[in-house]
This record gives sequence, structure tokens and C-alpha cells, in this order.
Amino acid sequence: MTVIVWTAFIGFFLAILAFDLGVLHREAKVLHVRQAVGWTCVWVTLALSFSVVVYGLYEHNWLGWRLAPDAPDGREAVIQYVTGYLLEWSLSVDNIFVMALIFTYMRIPPHLQYRVLFWGIVGAIALRGTMIAAGAALIHRFDWMFYVFGAVLLISAARLLVQQEDHVDFESSRLLRIARRIYPTTDELHGDRFLVRIDGRLTATPMFLALVLVESTDVVFAIDSIPAIFAVTQDPFLVFSSNAFAILGLRSLYFAVAGLMAMFRYLKVSLVFILGFVGVKMILLQHVKIPNLYSLGIIVALLGIGVLASLWSTRLDRRDEQRGGYQ
Repeated sequence: MTVIVWTAFIGFFLAILAFDLGVLHREAKVLHVRQAVGWTCVWVTLALSFSVVVYGLYEHNWLGWRLAPDAPDGREAVIQYVTGYLLEWSLSVDNIFVMALIFTYMRIPPHLQYRVLFWGIVGAIALRGTMIAAGAALIHRFDWMFYVFGAVLLISAARLLVQQEDHVDFESSRLLRIARRIYPTTDELHGDRFLVRIDGRLTATPMFLALVLVESTDVVFAIDSIPAIFAVTQDPFLVFSSNAFAILGLRSLYFAVAGLMAMFRYLKVSLVFILGFVGVKMILLQHVKIPNLYSLGIIVALLGIGVLASLWSTRLDRRDEQRGGYQ
């Protein structure tokens, strides 16, 4: 039955989260770049391995999985899932840059950042599940929503192109202002606690305020990423599962990339082109069908160009520094 599959997936996902925080990262400690890269590979492998389950569900109706009349077959479902996962995973890279600024702004030390990211991801999953359900309902009811979502993605691409992350105004966050109205705040950290009692009053620590900012920024990024994946597939299970696995690996990806942000200076340009491509694809979806296999190749190519250009530019900078040192 469909309910069994959804329940099993959500239960499996929650079990992974509980094991991750309760066992693997029970003690607050810094996750070094090498460790973060290793865990990123683990989460990516887990996400891609789920393709086997996707194939079985859509090709062989495992667990009595009920398919809609227009549902993809196993091969196409896997392509849609992998494309959606890679798209969400790549768009989350820009989210990482903002998270790094949040932790700097709130003065959260590295060994406590993982806990904020964990609970931020729990909230992001709930938020995106709601947004995916709403987006799917809108698309099935109103055909013109494809044009709206496509326009949103093109606007997002233009905004990302001119956006200056170094000048993000966190104080203007509405959720942050609401949190400060509800709770008195303290500038001092109290270990890994989000709320503490000071003089008998429940008080928000910088950890809690950082969590609020992480959640509020995820709302903004979800407005970009949810419409983007609907350009790949409108199947709710494929949309949700690819989103969930992409977010699951966001914590380790943060520690792997945050310390190397200067090396990936052109990755942002790649994301601009990815958003632009997906926006155009969504606008043309009802007129011109771009195969998802082609979309997957284009996304991979754009990411590869951004990474290679960044690494090449960094290498040239180091060469110039060495030459300057010899003079």
C-alpha cells in the first residue's frame, strides 16, 4: 500500500537522524574537513543507493506501491530521482555560504554548529514536506502555475547573480524579531543549549537565535528549490525523497565546503545558470519536452565547469603569489 511506503520512508529517515545525532555525534566536537568529506561521500552513496528502491517501486510495484496512470516506469523514475537529488544538492551549496555567515554573526563556535544544523534540518524537512504538498496541489489544479514557478526561478537566478553574501542583514529577519519578542535573549553561550533559565525566566541563547536564522533562510531557499524540482518531476514521492536526502547530507557538506569557500568562487555562477536553465525548462514544460536525462547531463556539466574554473583560478592565484614572493 502507498501508506506503508510513505510510513517506511519517513520512519527510516527519522531513524537515520536519531542515529546520527544520538550515536555518531553525541558529543559536541569539531568536524574536520577530511571527516566532513568522508561523511559527505557516505550520504551521497546512501542517497544514490536509494535509486534501487525507487526502481523497485515504480517498475515492480514493491509493497503494493500504487502508481498513477501517468507515473514513470522504473528507469525514468530513477532518472527523475537522481536529477532532482543532484539539483537540490547543488542549490544547497549557496545555502551553505549564508549559514557560514550566520554562525560568524552569532559567534557560534565550530564544535556547536553541528547541533544547530541538525535541528535546522529537522525543521527544513517538515517545512519542505508542507511546501511540496502545496506545490503539487497547485500544479495539478492550475496549469499556469508552471509559468509562475518558472518566473520565480528566473528571478531567483537574477537575484543570485547580483547578491552580495558579505552584506546580508540578519537583523531584518522577521522570525528573529518575533523570537526576541517572545523570549528575552542573552549574548552568552550555555553549552549546546538553545534555551536556559536566567533569573527564573526562559531565555534564548545565541544557539537558538542561530537556529531561527537557519530556518528563516531555508524558507527563502526552499522558494527556489521546490519549484526547481517540479520542473524535473511532479511525482510527490520522488520530489520529497530527493529533497530529504539532499538535505540529509547538508550538514557534512557544510563542514566540507565552508572552510574551502574561497576555492569555489565560480560555483555561484554555475548555480545561476542551473536556476536559469530549470526556469526556462519549466516555462516550456507544456510546449517543449526536454528529456530528464539531458537535464541531468546539463546540470552535471554546469557544476563541473564551475568547480574546474574555480580550481584553475585558485591555482593561478597561488602561482602569482609565488612569483610575487620571488621578486
